[in-house]
Amino acid sequence: MALILNEEQNMLKDAAKAFLADRAPVAELRRLRDTNDATGFSPEVWKDMADMGWAGIAVSEDNGGLGFGYVGAGILCEEMGRNLSASPFMSTAIMATAVLSDTANKSQSEALFPSIVDGSLILALALDEGHLHAPENTAMIAKADGDSFVLSGQKSFVVDGHVADKFIVAARTSGAAGDTDGLTLFLVDSDASGVLCERVINLDHHNSANVEFNNVTVSKDNVLGEVDGGFAPLTHALDKARICLAAEMLGVAEEAFERTLEYLKERKQFGEAIGTYQALQHRAAHLYSEIELTRSVVLKALQTIDAGAEDLTLLASIAKAKACATVNEATLEAVQMHGGMGMTDEFDIGFFLKRSRVLQELLGDHRYHADRYARVSGF
Repeated sequence: MALILNEEQNMLKDAAKAFLADRAPVAELRRLRDTNDATGFSPEVWKDMADMGWAGIAVSEDNGGLGFGYVGAGILCEEMGRNLSASPFMSTAIMATAVLSDTANKSQSEALFPSIVDGSLILALALDEGHLHAPENTAMIAKADGDSFVLSGQKSFVVDGHVADKFIVAARTSGAAGDTDGLTLFLVDSDASGVLCERVINLDHHNSANVEFNNVTVSKDNVLGEVDGGFAPLTHALDKARICLAAEMLGVAEEAFERTLEYLKERKQFGEAIGTYQALQHRAAHLYSEIELTRSVVLKALQTIDAGAEDLTLLASIAKAKACATVNEATLEAVQMHGGMGMTDEFDIGFFLKRSRVLQELLGDHRYHADRYARVSGF
């Protein structure tokens, strides 16, 4: 398949570019930060996104979604990265939807997907328990109790957990931390007895949460997929989300690079634009090449999801690792080439550096995915 967008995808890209630049730009993130907004995003903007079909872009038409596919979802992620747009799109429309698409039964799908599509239901994936991403190290216990399970444990870095209506929780029904067998996925109401949620304002001024589950009773009807068999569908869903995160990081890198190019043309030193200096030109040319290579990797990975591939391991880790490296270089170069101004809050460029740091850590950083790729490839 050619690594280009078709006409419909280009139309979506143009529409997303215009909408986000107007309704959810960097200036809006700055306002949310300065006002310490308790939600962390604009509910009105999120409702408008849902009305345009974005919340259901990865939901099949059978479940009432747009059915546009993951190339479309990646386009939206890329444009959100360019604008640093704050919304529950990644937590709900990407992460949660990916898990539910692979695990939800008919009744669960009928109950959840319509509310996801219309933007009224916010879901958050409660997965990691420490500072590093490691799903197999889940230690949280889910103990069978008649027709229910009792969940006890804690989760950290739950994206949009402070405003979630429901959590998708990975807990251990057998085995020990480090085992891939014995994980089960549960749907848990955020207001259930025993759930304690603490909002965390991240470095990038987006929001996550630390969530405690203190003997939380969950009906067996809220098990997603098979008991003890949650690791495989979770991994498949996470790989879809990792590729979408790579698309968002691509957008962050692109915008940081383009803003830096404009600054190189405007900033004068000794009577000349600093962009005329050969050393800076070489660095800019190298970064441009890295961004274009990342674009190809990300698009190929998104196309592979839409092609129905069951094993996304290698492509997901390639895309995430490459995007991590590229966005890290792009944002560091952006701040450095802006000089002292790049270190001030007056300039927006620092927001891109901060966002890149959080995105790199989410669902595994460069080292995690380089190691994962090597292990799967037999090295």
